[in-house]
Amino acid sequence: MTAARSTKAEVEARRETLLDIIEAGRPMTVRQVFYQATVRGLVEKAESGYGKVQNDLVLMRRAGELPYDWLADNTRWQRKPRTFNGVEEALKATAAFYRKSLWTDADAYVEIWLEKDALAGVVYPVTSMYDVPLMVARGYASLSFLHSAAEAINDLDVPVYIYHLGDFDPSGVNAGEKIEETLRELAPDADITFERIAVTPEQIADWDLPTRPTKASDTRAKNFGEISVELDAIEPNQLRALVQETIELHLPPEQFEILKAAEESERDIIPRLVGKIARKSR
Repeated sequence: MTAARSTKAEVEARRETLLDIIEAGRPMTVRQVFYQATVRGLVEKAESGYGKVQNDLVLMRRAGELPYDWLADNTRWQRKPRTFNGVEEALKATAAFYRKSLWTDADAYVEIWLEKDALAGVVYPVTSMYDVPLMVARGYASLSFLHSAAEAINDLDVPVYIYHLGDFDPSGVNAGEKIEETLRELAPDADITFERIAVTPEQIADWDLPTRPTKASDTRAKNFGEISVELDAIEPNQLRALVQETIELHLPPEQFEILKAAEESERDIIPRLVGKIARKSR
């Protein structure tokens, strides 16, 4: 039996609610929007429901109803060196983007590892604010990527804390285990604490996350269990809060505020240098 087509009024109401969802959680991936739509009963929890959400978001952006930058897409980007018309312009850009290292005097080194490239734009605002590396593994990380990461941490003289976020399914869990195993092998001198912070069985229960059947075709599914949960199922603000709380375990908030104040003060020095250069060039 074919499901009845949505009426024009139903489609408009659905899109209005989708806009509310995204405005509250932006930036979000399309898949995150889909999961939040299923929680609210807007669409069915199936690929057909995902298709409706995806189509709605395309039409809403083209109609100017949904700002393009409210949706995160980290899979498309341009490679181009940044250039300037002169030293003065370069110094002004430096002033705008100057960041003071927050971890120089910290007694720990922290990295956030993310299984999904598409979610990088969702988490990056937090890791960027706290000057923490965001490592996008794209499932099973390549040996070259892991070797580069291991080289960076092997010679550190502080404990290393690596926090992994990935799907709760046989491949997602195993991918995290392989990352930990390989980093320990390639960085034998590092004091590594590796922890999976999402998705966990406790989060599935406590946050009532939408589930899907574990794929029987996955060779690791035998002893895993019947349900799986995608990382995208976590509400984006909840996901960002989780990352922020994890980072703050190692960087006291008062230290963050002191260093940000120092950063602002030092940033003000650069425009004064620009003024001096401009006067000398006249």
